[in-house]
Amino acid sequence: MSISVYRPGELTAGDRAVWTAIQSQSFENGTPQLANPFLAPEFALAVGRCRRGVRIAVAREEREPVAFLPFQRSASGVGRAIGLGVSDAQGLVHRPGFQWDARELLSACALSVWEFDHLVEGQKPFEVGAVRSYASPVIDVEQGYAAYLGQLRKQAGKFTRTTLAKERKLGRDVGEVRYVHDERDPAVLATLIGWKSAQYRRTGRSDRFAHAWIAHLVEQLFHTRTPSFAGLLSVLYAGGRPVAAHFGLRSERVLACWFPAYDPAFAKFSPGLVLHLRMAEGAAAQGMAYLDLGRGEKEYKDSLKTRELTVSEGWVTRRHPVALAHRARRAPVRALRNTVLSRPELFDPADRLLKRMGRFRSVD
Repeated sequence: MSISVYRPGELTAGDRAVWTAIQSQSFENGTPQLANPFLAPEFALAVGRCRRGVRIAVAREEREPVAFLPFQRSASGVGRAIGLGVSDAQGLVHRPGFQWDARELLSACALSVWEFDHLVEGQKPFEVGAVRSYASPVIDVEQGYAAYLGQLRKQAGKFTRTTLAKERKLGRDVGEVRYVHDERDPAVLATLIGWKSAQYRRTGRSDRFAHAWIAHLVEQLFHTRTPSFAGLLSVLYAGGRPVAAHFGLRSERVLACWFPAYDPAFAKFSPGLVLHLRMAEGAAAQGMAYLDLGRGEKEYKDSLKTRELTVSEGWVTRRHPVALAHRARRAPVRALRNTVLSRPELFDPADRLLKRMGRFRSVD
């Protein structure tokens, strides 16, 4: 086996085609987690246009590519998963049965450490460095929307009835409800970003769209469309105006949920929940297998999900002073955050404080 490292623009069309083919065949090969669009070459190339230090390692056997690892590298040799902080699926995209040594791979990439926060399942050489795992809820629609809705009625009957009733009320009180699964109007994307930024501020969270590179990345992905990948803007309209929207990524079989938001003026109608049901219906109609709602404990995710995947955070290292220093710096921060997130007696007061701060920040 040989390992070569490329800048995004140096990757050949042939290599990209193999990468895409591995993802396309992942369900048949028993590795459906590799079908996530955050693991697609299009996502890596888009991040490469927005961030420095993006590289792609390609492992070859008998000169044929068999595995791909996109990553970001600092000048000191610290490696991070591609899009760390915004990517909801990370790992090595590989052919069935491919085996690798994590330290050998890091050495070939000139990395002392590789950090991840959404490592997908089945990455055993990397999993040894995982320090914590999280549930990533999923909506299964492979059997069709009717089958999903039937399951939802059984597991959350009151939630389902209430959400559908609110959709009908939205139509009566505001106007005709219309759903567009793949909206191409960039002005609506700008509306969604405005809602999401306001939500971040209102809840005391850091506004991701205040970072120019994230805004640029979303714009890039909105205009990226191939048969196997696209940025997908889904919008719920009522009375001719958008009331909820979502921007995510789709591969051939997976819709990765990413940035949902709604107009607070219509909050009593729960337009975000209505939107997610419509997204499930639209994804089913396109032959998708599931919607990945992403890591994080949210009440709406628990209500909508049919099962859960698992993603992990941590790092793999080589014996190197830079790796030791990076781990010493990052470990206490991660430990403190994870302690707060896992203990309600700490999380609830922290969450209330953030929301209180958010109210002050939202005042004009």
